[in-house]
Amino acid sequence: MNNPTTSSFTARLPGLKAAIPEWSPILLGLLALYVPTFYGLANGIWGNEEQAHGPIILCLSFWLIYRQWPRMMVKSEGKPTSAVIGWMVFVIALLLYIFGRSQQILIFEIGSFIWILAAILLIKRGGSALKALWFPLFFMLFMIPLPGPIVSMLTMPMKMAVSYVAESILFWADYPIARNGVILQIGQYQLLVADACAGLQTLLTLEALGLFYLNLMNHTSVFRNVALAILIVPISFVANVIRVIVLTLITYHYGDAAGQGFMHGFAGMVLFISALILILSADALLQLFVKKTPANAAQPAG
Repeated sequence: MNNPTTSSFTARLPGLKAAIPEWSPILLGLLALYVPTFYGLANGIWGNEEQAHGPIILCLSFWLIYRQWPRMMVKSEGKPTSAVIGWMVFVIALLLYIFGRSQQILIFEIGSFIWILAAILLIKRGGSALKALWFPLFFMLFMIPLPGPIVSMLTMPMKMAVSYVAESILFWADYPIARNGVILQIGQYQLLVADACAGLQTLLTLEALGLFYLNLMNHTSVFRNVALAILIVPISFVANVIRVIVLTLITYHYGDAAGQGFMHGFAGMVLFISALILILSADALLQLFVKKTPANAAQPAG
């Protein structure tokens, strides 16, 4: 019996081979422009814990484009292109790239990549193509690093809230813990709740994870999609609290070396695993609610 994944890939091969002559010059141009950019990111901020999600977002975006490419080609077949608007967007994107690259402003340099992809779709296939691939392009926004002042301004209240909730839970569990701002004192150890543990970037990463899950599930219920997208914000907060509690307990029971060493990376895995479990649980509850609502509405009148 054939593997469905293999069959799907084999079915895409003829379309991909046919597209190579048309799209290969564009691909080469994109590589010439943006390989230095992504190489610099890989050897720069993407090596930091706070921005480690960047390459994952990029790879998932490319996979989504590959997955939705046949649908885009079918939907845009025979439709008029939007060359004028596309070239206008392309020129603006190129100016953003030049300015961002020369002045080392990553939000412009990386953001221009998304605008250039949108411009190419408008020029080659029209608005129907852009509409078919809007989500992968939107998803790429999560790999753009935000300006430092904005991140610091929004991160501090989040860290304070996470620290307060973690301290309250551990104090309720009879652990010798106290808090001073974002510094937790448990036993003889002090722990600073860092940006990577409860910052804005973590929230955005988990939001991206939730939106990716929604795109894969492709629920037909608008209420279910919107509700789950909103619930991802408190879910990410709870996941951050769980991560801080796990790190605090590891440090208290096994020492500072364990908390700051291998176990710190393990706590990062706990963050995403707990967030994924909470997202799946929330989605299951929303599914029950969506199933019950039509049944109640369909009850006959007395």
